[in-house]
Amino acid sequence: MNQCCNTSEPTKAFPAKYRCPVNGKEYATVSSKTILHHIKNPWNVHLAQQGYYFCTDPNCDVVYFGQDDSVIPKSHMRSTIWQKDSGKDNTLCYCFGVTVAQTHNRDIKDFVTQKTKESLCSCEIANPSGRCCLKDFPKT
Repeated sequence: MNQCCNTSEPTKAFPAKYRCPVNGKEYATVSSKTILHHIKNPWNVHLAQQGYYFCTDPNCDVVYFGQDDSVIPKSHMRSTIWQKDSGKDNTLCYCFGVTVAQTHNRDIKDFVTQKTKESLCSCEIANPSGRCCLKDFPKT
């Protein structure tokens, strides 16, 4: 069996948080793998060996940025990033296509919770933040 997809990203010790070069606020790391799955034309982008971070500020045009102050703006994304746009039809759960408006439905949250427990989600790649969306669902 071909093992081409089983290689892992090299692990280096990058800071867990870093300041966005545009708004100056600190944000958490995100993997290069996640970034490559969310940008248009990833074959045209060179990601250096450095830490990358996910900016959640809706007033900042930056989605991803590197330690070298390089930025990847919203206009380079394949889809809408819900943290950057307040639309109720925007996707919040990228694994299962749940919109912001649907997150108030308890049955949908239970479904996503169950599938996550069963490891049937792909948050690291599907979610632009590289993290599980369950913390973003409204509290009941």
